[in-house]
Amino acid sequence: METDCTSNDAVAPAKLSPLPRGTRLLHIGPHKTGTTAIQGALFGAKEKLPAYGVEFPAHSRHPMQAVLAACSRTGMIGDTRPTERHWTRLVEQVHATGRRTCVISSEFFADAPDDATIERIVEQLGGEPVHVLVTVRPLGKIMPSQWQQYVQNGLRMGYEEWLEHMLRKAPYEKPTPSFWRRHRHDRLVERWVRAVGAERVTVVVVDDRDRGGLMRTFEALLGLPRNLLQPVPDTANRSLTLAEAEMLRSLNKEFRSNGLPDELYSKLVRNGAVFHMKNICSPTTRDVKISTPGWAVEAAAEIGAETASRIELTGVRVIGDPGLLSAAPEPAAKRAGERVEERAQEWAGEARIAPEVAAHALYGALAAVAAGPGGASARPVHQTSSKELVRVLGHRCLKRLRRR
Repeated sequence: METDCTSNDAVAPAKLSPLPRGTRLLHIGPHKTGTTAIQGALFGAKEKLPAYGVEFPAHSRHPMQAVLAACSRTGMIGDTRPTERHWTRLVEQVHATGRRTCVISSEFFADAPDDATIERIVEQLGGEPVHVLVTVRPLGKIMPSQWQQYVQNGLRMGYEEWLEHMLRKAPYEKPTPSFWRRHRHDRLVERWVRAVGAERVTVVVVDDRDRGGLMRTFEALLGLPRNLLQPVPDTANRSLTLAEAEMLRSLNKEFRSNGLPDELYSKLVRNGAVFHMKNICSPTTRDVKISTPGWAVEAAAEIGAETASRIELTGVRVIGDPGLLSAAPEPAAKRAGERVEERAQEWAGEARIAPEVAAHALYGALAAVAAGPGGASARPVHQTSSKELVRVLGHRCLKRLRRR
């Protein structure tokens, strides 16, 4: 394994040479490894990239629908199923870049179900010029973030119980079978190596201590000037606090127990209540963060060490410090004989949702209703005024009264 790292700049070493002109740089994630930040920065610099022979061939920050279609994924709960046309359109945009270098980024490439799908994706994107980039982070830092993301997509299981299933209960696939397909990073790398060869795969170990490191790595690989890629604020992508996650998890239980349709969840909960709450409410130092228990931190570190060793055996280039994959974040205080139920009760006492946060979540759901069919996507929830919300709801009430 070729490893590029130095003590001062482990993520983007100065000696890193640009990829050959005409490369299709395929960033496959996986989730929670800086993908949103990179996609936002690339899209923000879209108009500047051609001056340096680089293209970002997508009409949005993240071509999620296209990649979901390519990987035969349904997407988020209640969302419209993507079609093959989404993928075909992205492929056409890639081919239109000609001999210029282009970059395609989506964490959902990591969800490709089998080798045949991966081979088809590579072939349709151009075959030989495709160079795969995988970004990885320590598993202990990914797990709490990924759990709350699953909660935002309807998961009802608490964090510690979910950890028990992922780390202690074989076959480790329930209730979220996508987790290990994405985050057993050594196996993810091995799948893509089988499709393109080790010489066309680069693994970047993300160092959270170096905020701009991942941006600088992309700049170096694409032959861009330093600091051309800049972070774009995205409050909608922030993680939930423990209180917010527990509130949403309780709502998920009520929603599912009453048999409400998934489309309603997508509109009112994820794209209404949660979207508005995350945009308006910023966590403070008083908010309790999602905390991983010590036993899970240790298990994640062991898996990280094995992952680093197996990635080394593939022969791919690694940028950054593989030792970070087995680094353990500060664990939560452990108690002798602690049980999942006891920890859940402790969390319930700590995780108190602020009244204003709950109000913003409720407002988001009401605004989604007021927007009507198609209206929520036409105007973001946080741009709907209270006055307009009251007016629309009043109008709807009058219409219903007139029908009686």
